[in-house]
Amino acid sequence: MFESLFHALPVALQPDSLLSLVVGTLAGILIGALPGLNPVMAIALMLPLTYGFDPIIALGLVAGIYNGSMYGGAIPAILLKIPGTPAAIATTFDGYPMTRNGQGGLALKTACWSSAVGGVVSALALMTLAPLLAKVTLAFGPAEYFWVAVFGLTSIAVLVGKDLSKGILSALLGVIVGLVGIDTLSGEERYTFGSLYLVGGFDLIIVLIGLYAIPPILEMAEKRNESYFNADSFRVSAVAGGLGLLRNYWRTWSRSSLIGVCVGILPGAGGNLAALLSYNEAKRRAPDPDSFGKGNPVGIAAAESGNSADNASAMIPSLTLGIPGNLVAALVLGALMIHGLQPGPQLFTKSPDVVFGFMWQMLLTAMLLFVLGGMVATRLFAQVLRLPTALLVPTTLVLMAIGVYTVNGNVVDLYVMLAFGLVGYLLDRLEFPLAPVVLGVLLGPMAEQNFRLAMLISQNDASVLFTRPISQGIIALLLIVLLSQLWKYHRRNARSSAAPPSGSA
Repeated sequence: MFESLFHALPVALQPDSLLSLVVGTLAGILIGALPGLNPVMAIALMLPLTYGFDPIIALGLVAGIYNGSMYGGAIPAILLKIPGTPAAIATTFDGYPMTRNGQGGLALKTACWSSAVGGVVSALALMTLAPLLAKVTLAFGPAEYFWVAVFGLTSIAVLVGKDLSKGILSALLGVIVGLVGIDTLSGEERYTFGSLYLVGGFDLIIVLIGLYAIPPILEMAEKRNESYFNADSFRVSAVAGGLGLLRNYWRTWSRSSLIGVCVGILPGAGGNLAALLSYNEAKRRAPDPDSFGKGNPVGIAAAESGNSADNASAMIPSLTLGIPGNLVAALVLGALMIHGLQPGPQLFTKSPDVVFGFMWQMLLTAMLLFVLGGMVATRLFAQVLRLPTALLVPTTLVLMAIGVYTVNGNVVDLYVMLAFGLVGYLLDRLEFPLAPVVLGVLLGPMAEQNFRLAMLISQNDASVLFTRPISQGIIALLLIVLLSQLWKYHRRNARSSAAPPSGSA
C-alpha cells in the first residue's frame, strides 16, 4: 500500500494537477465565503465540465473546492456572524465576538491555520488508516447512529448558552422544523398543512442564513450611525504568527482533529457535527469555560480544525467500501464513475495512481490554505466591512438574497429566509441560543430515522438500543456531559444563594 502511495506522488505533482489544486482552492474559499453557495452545489455543477479532463485533474478541482470551502465558510462567520457553510456554525460563537472586540484579523488567521491543520491530519488519516477505519464504520448500525445524533443534539443544547432550559427548548424547536416534509420511511407527508412547498421540507441553507444572517444585519441597521468596524480589527500582531498559534493551540488542534476524523468516517454525520463536538470538548476542558462565546480564540481553533478534519476522513468509507460519508463524498464517487472508475476495494488495485493521487491532493490543498487562506480573507473579504453601515446592510442583504435564490430558483425561499430571520432575531433578543435550533434541524430527522430503523430491525425490541457496546459507550459520554453540566448549575446556584445581597453591610 505505501509503495503505491509514494508512487502516486509524482502524479499529484504534475503541473496540470497543481494548477487544478490552486484554482480549486481559491474557488472553494470564494464559494464558502458567499452565504448560500456551498461545495456540494459547486462540485455538482463542475463535474459535467470535467468529463474530458484527466481523472486526476478533475479530482484535484474537487479536493481544492472541498478543503477551500470548509475554510471559506469561516470568513463570513467571523466577520458578519453568517456561516458560509453549515460546518461554520460553531465558528460564529467566538469568531464574531472577536471581530467586535477588534480582533478580526487574529480570528481569521486562527481559523485559517486551524482549518489547514485539520485538513492535513484528515488527509494523513485517509492515507494511512483507510482500511482499518472503514472496518470501524461497519460496526455502526441504526442504534449507534441514533445515540450519536442524541449525543450531538443534547450536548450542544446544554453546553451552549447560559440557561439549560432555553438550550433544550431551542433544540426541540429545531427538531420540529426538521421533521416537516416527507417521512423517509413511510412516505407520508408531515406538518405540510396542504402546502406543496413544505412537502420537500425546509432547506438547511435557507434556515441557516435566515437564523444567522438576518439578526446581525438588523443589529447593524439599529446602529447605523455608529462606527461598526475599524481598520485595526484586521491587523494581526507579531505574536499571532504560525509558531505562536502552534504553541497556543496544538492541544486543541490534536483533540479536535481526532474528533473530526472519527466523525468523518461515520456516513451522514458531517463537518457540522464534528465542529460542534470539538467546540463542546474544548469548552469542557477549558479552565475558563465562561469565556467561550465572548471571543475566545480556542473556540475558533477547535471548531475549524474539527470541521476540516472531517473532509478527507469522510472519503474513507467512500473509497474503500463505495459508501459515501457525506454529499461531497457521493459526488467524488460520481466523478470516479464519470471517468470509468468503480469505487470500492478493487479501486486500490486497478487504479492506484488515481486513488492515491487524490489522497495526496487532499493533503496538498489543505497545505495550500496556509499560503492562500489568510491572504484572501484579510486582503479581500475583510475590506468589505470597512464600508459604511448604510451601504453594508443593503449590500449584504442583496448578496444573501442572490445566494438563497440560487439554491432552488424559488422566490418563496426568500420569504422563508426572512421568516426564519425574524424568528432568529426574536430568539436572540430573548437570549435563546441559535445553535441548538440548527443542530435540531440536522440531527432530529437523523435520530428519528435511525430509531425507527432499529425498532423495525429488532421487531420493536427496545433493548437493542442499550445492549451493543458502542451504544453503551456513547450513552456513558452523554451521561457524563449531562451530569457535569447539572453539577455546574448546582454549584453556581449554591454560590449565588450564599452570596450576601448587594448593598448589605
